[in-house]
Amino acid sequence: MALNSSIILANTHEDFSWVITQFKREINDPDIAYAVAAIQVLTEVIRRSSAATMMGLEKELNTSADLLKHTIKDAPFSLASGCELFTRFVTKTYLDIPNFEDCKKKLIDRGDQFAKKSQDSRAKIAKLADRFIRDGATVLTHGYSRVVHALLLHAALHGKRFKVIVTESRPDPAGYITASKLQAAHIPVTLIMDSGVAHIMDTVDMVLCGAEAIVENGGIINKLGTYQISIVAHAFKKPFYVAAESFKFTRMYPLNQFDFPEILSGYKKRHHHHQNQHHPHHHHHAEHQPSPSATTTSLSSSSSTHIPAVVTNRTTIPIDAPQTDYTPPSYL
Repeated sequence: MALNSSIILANTHEDFSWVITQFKREINDPDIAYAVAAIQVLTEVIRRSSAATMMGLEKELNTSADLLKHTIKDAPFSLASGCELFTRFVTKTYLDIPNFEDCKKKLIDRGDQFAKKSQDSRAKIAKLADRFIRDGATVLTHGYSRVVHALLLHAALHGKRFKVIVTESRPDPAGYITASKLQAAHIPVTLIMDSGVAHIMDTVDMVLCGAEAIVENGGIINKLGTYQISIVAHAFKKPFYVAAESFKFTRMYPLNQFDFPEILSGYKKRHHHHQNQHHPHHHHHAEHQPSPSATTTSLSSSSSTHIPAVVTNRTTIPIDAPQTDYTPPSYL
């Protein structure tokens, strides 16, 4: 079970509240990825640390990393990956440089460099991937990815003429964000319903998406719907490309859709709700139950069709809505 940040803070003697404050300030910049923000904050932890030993410093870093991972609800996998990558890097550096003070200086220097290189990686990926976007191509994308946006923008700025089809990417407005950004850059864009992917796939030349995590077997974890798009693309023999930074690589080896933490825990919670929905005296945690008004707004925002009351009655129909899915490497 995930701990929240207030519990972690309560269990520590040092004041690490500034870690959360600085992290939230960093991620207010829409161009900064969560993992990069986390690395910047962890580097600052080393800079401010009063620890006299590597063991003490590692304890402070682990506490800070736990705070970062549990500060944001439904935080992307890349946040945890970035924290784990940096803490492993600290251990390795100490083995190479056993003098504690020299090691701290090197860690701060490399931490600053790593954060800068991670931010620059988007531009490098866009440049390397430019050859995949040809004149006259139709690109299908799903969700919102900073890397994919940078890649498409780079191609357009370098004279490539192409059009983009964007899925709505429900339940959040990710597809609308992508479409509006591309439209603002004067890139021809069309928004389609998530259920319309198979309908338009024959007109598509390639599928391009980002990733929340790249797992050890070469598959990806990404916004819900990515898996089914990859299946449709595979059936139509359309290439499916993933653009993502190296800090998205994570130490997981999922075997199916329920074999990694976020979906597995979500699946159990939803089934718990479904099994107990017939017991009128059982009280569910509000966090696991969307309010009727919120559900109605989500379902009706793009249509004037009347939504029957039974759809919004959470005691009648359980809602199964994980945030992400797993796409096996065979479909990429």
